[in-house]
Amino acid sequence: MSSAWKKFPLSKICEKVSVGHVGTTSPYYRDTGVAFLRTQNVGADGLLLRDLKYITPEFHSSLKKSQLKGGDLLLTRVVTDTMKCGIVPPSLGEANCANVILIRPKPELSSRFLHHLISSPLAQTYLLGKRVGSAQQVVNTKILKDWEIPLPPLEEQQRIVAVLDEAFEGLARARAHAEANVQNAQDLFESYLGAIFTRHAADWISAPLQELVERDCTLSYGIVQPGDDVSGGLPIVRPTDLGRRIITLNGLKQIDPARANGYTRTKLKGTEILLCVRGSTGVLAMASEELKGANVTRGIVPVRFEPGRMDQKLGYYQFRSKPVQDQIRAGTYGAALMQINIRDVRQITFVVPPLDQQAAMVERIESIANDFDTLVKDYSRKLQSLDDLRQSLLQKAFGGELT
Repeated sequence: MSSAWKKFPLSKICEKVSVGHVGTTSPYYRDTGVAFLRTQNVGADGLLLRDLKYITPEFHSSLKKSQLKGGDLLLTRVVTDTMKCGIVPPSLGEANCANVILIRPKPELSSRFLHHLISSPLAQTYLLGKRVGSAQQVVNTKILKDWEIPLPPLEEQQRIVAVLDEAFEGLARARAHAEANVQNAQDLFESYLGAIFTRHAADWISAPLQELVERDCTLSYGIVQPGDDVSGGLPIVRPTDLGRRIITLNGLKQIDPARANGYTRTKLKGTEILLCVRGSTGVLAMASEELKGANVTRGIVPVRFEPGRMDQKLGYYQFRSKPVQDQIRAGTYGAALMQINIRDVRQITFVVPPLDQQAAMVERIESIANDFDTLVKDYSRKLQSLDDLRQSLLQKAFGGELT
């Protein structure tokens, strides 16, 4: 931080640091009315206004403490690995909020300066270190009120904001380009797999998934309430762990083994296909053999094909093919949380090539899959480099190093 910048408790340079409405709200929801922002409307890069709820004007008038103005900042109250923050746009008009932290800066503090500061590694490290709670970790408003932040003159704040905004616009364009390339590669591979499984489909039998799995594979989801981390506990796989082709023990959350009581149906044997059914539906991975005895959470369904019907690796690649992914997309529903019903998962149709052809099919597919994985890893490294650059810029900005 620049030695010329004074530090002030947030409460001294803000008109308000408080929690939005806490209590029952659903009876007051309407198709139109006053915009009502909640936790799910606060994203990593700002406010998400796609899934807004609306409340009656009468209910809004009764919630004076949580009424919003343009330029207010909303922060996630329940915090996992990031304290998210967004600025209320003046164009939103009358608005209210619930279960979020509301900050209203005084004129001497720029909203965008504070937003960038909260997003910086310096602030994130401090605030995440102040979390309290067990089942849900929160950052109390008292911590925020007492938090001393650097306050350069308003002109200097605006200069820093302008530099960061311009840099972040460029990073956003680069990220969008890299993400588009990843998506294009995924679409191409999905279509390639689709062609393999449809080329001779007329000559092969078809069957729903539930008829192709082992007898003790119930196609069920896992532990609903896994609880806190327990050192040396039972490893579990969560939807956030999926995305890479093979899941190992490295980095998995560990929980109290008693939490898995009643979930023997999803206890892993190793080599299962792990299908995401909540959130990013259709994302999948394969469990390594070292995951034997581990379990999964509610958002994942383990799949073990009957070896006499479908090679496990071939089943994995068919899951990734366009015909199967299209079925998953068709069965997915929801707005804030996308999900697919287990009964629909069990009815996903697979083609079943002759068993004596399946090993050769896997070999051909994997020669292409390895090239695809290399391409995705390259783009993923570029995305990570962009994220690292963003954090570096924020670090320099609030260390007084931007010139």
